[in-house]
Amino acid sequence: MKYHALPSALFVKNRSKFAALMKPNSLAVFNSNDLYPIGADACMPFEQHRDLFYLSGVDQEESVLVLFPDAINPKHREVLFVRETNDHIAVWEGPKLSKAEATEVSGIETVYWTRQFDAVFADLMSEAETIYFNTNEHYRQSVETETREDRFIKKAKAQFPAHQVAKSFPILNALRGVKEPEEIELIARACEITEKGFRRLLNFVKPGVWEYEIEAELLHEFVRNRSKGFAYTPIIASGASANILHYIENNRQCQSGDLLLMDVAAEYANYSSDMTRTIPVSGKFSARQKAVYQAVLKVKNEATTMLTPGILWADHHKEVGKVMTSALLDLGLLDKADVQAQSEESPAFKRYFMHGTCHHLGLNTHDYGRLKTPIEANMVFTVEPGIYIPEEGFGIRLEDNVVVQPSGAPINLMRSIPIEPDEIEELMNA
Repeated sequence: MKYHALPSALFVKNRSKFAALMKPNSLAVFNSNDLYPIGADACMPFEQHRDLFYLSGVDQEESVLVLFPDAINPKHREVLFVRETNDHIAVWEGPKLSKAEATEVSGIETVYWTRQFDAVFADLMSEAETIYFNTNEHYRQSVETETREDRFIKKAKAQFPAHQVAKSFPILNALRGVKEPEEIELIARACEITEKGFRRLLNFVKPGVWEYEIEAELLHEFVRNRSKGFAYTPIIASGASANILHYIENNRQCQSGDLLLMDVAAEYANYSSDMTRTIPVSGKFSARQKAVYQAVLKVKNEATTMLTPGILWADHHKEVGKVMTSALLDLGLLDKADVQAQSEESPAFKRYFMHGTCHHLGLNTHDYGRLKTPIEANMVFTVEPGIYIPEEGFGIRLEDNVVVQPSGAPINLMRSIPIEPDEIEELMNA
């Protein structure tokens, strides 16, 4: 890992919150992610399962966490299994966590080697009545690969068919959606690294620069500040490519007069930031570009102030849609006839703003968090309106990351990242 060691107190607190919501005489199991093969002897870089990291802080493959608050033996109420280092691993990969190091990272006193899991697990299951399985039920998931967690669930169901089954996801979805102060600090650190990358670009972007060169500049700045790199696949879209919402080719040369939409951000300690900025390749917006830009900025600012405790996520987007409709009317992109002909299922603004306004942010870029119950304080959201005009050859999106407060407007974690059009022009021409 590149990031500084995190205090185990955060993970102790997270486990305590989860255990308090478990059924009596139940245990929960959390597996690390697999190393995913590319082909031949190559694998993708390891990414820890975010639920396991949230509950333990362990950032190592072949790790397993068991929580059993009612275990007869107190030392088995929290059990961590980690991969044991052997001579071969020590030479080729470097040593893995020792038991003492695993305790220091996680705050869990009882640590076994992963090879001991089956025997210890069978013993614990003889005491338990219910087992919590950690299934992926995120509203955007579309995973086809069988994961290490999936294989464990199949095996446990076959081996212990008489046990009752429960789901970890509803608990984690509620807990992970409301951030602890330590988590907000980590997201803020990711935002600070993102700012460094963005400011680096403002004197670099000019006509003739290639999108992939911009990607390289960002990666350099992110990694040199202890990030693994991008929190998600970067979108660096010049000209008409900005109208492709998930454009990731990043292989076009920036032309004079283009706008450059960059949906790019750093991670830090597995926590994501998520930023979008749109800048003029030539260092100055045209009058039309600036008018659309200021409209998007106005919508973003109003959408931010609306994110308060008690509002529903879906209702928030509807209210933002009203503000966006007004902006599109002012820009001449919609007229009164368009608004009169719209329906609830197909609002007029969707022609130019076709995605959502906000999503939860944290250990995943599209993080866990309740969406059907009222928004709560200390939830972290993106705010990301956009206007996309294929017929004019450009699109504009602006995105910040905000923390919902108990009262009043959210705190913008990206408030120091340049966003006002005049400031962007001044910095690009300095």
